[in-house]
Amino acid sequence: MTTDGFTTCLWFDGQAEEAAHHYLSIFKNSSLGRIGHYNDAGPGPSGSVMAVEFVANGQKFVALNGGPQFTFNEAVSFQIRCEDQDEVDYYWSKLTEGGEEGPCGWLKDRFGVSWQVFPESLLDMIGDPDPEKAARTAQAMYKMKKLDLAALRKAYEGA
Repeated sequence: MTTDGFTTCLWFDGQAEEAAHHYLSIFKNSSLGRIGHYNDAGPGPSGSVMAVEFVANGQKFVALNGGPQFTFNEAVSFQIRCEDQDEVDYYWSKLTEGGEEGPCGWLKDRFGVSWQVFPESLLDMIGDPDPEKAARTAQAMYKMKKLDLAALRKAYEGA
């Protein structure tokens, strides 16, 4: 294995370049890499985009135009750990645009990719050694779509 580590490959049906640019517009520390095109050997139309390398928030990706055979589902998702409610709101609004909201901070973006957007402090609250605090926080979270940090803290504190 090279020292570059892992790269996540996302399979699209003709939307690879659009998806790469979409993610680049959302995440800081992002850049566009190489764009490869199909040639006469196929299987895509010669000259069409085959794959796009990009980095989003420091994470390496390849967006591949592989065709309609495979689609995204919730079995694989990306977590965005946010410092505060402003970050939760930012990523939630950008990623649900054209997509759909799900429960407990989960969403699907307009390409069908699943994400979970949550405040980092939620992990401490639901992992608290006090089972009542943890349970109250979890119960509050189960009632939400986009996570509300203030409401989660109130539940955690028993307010």
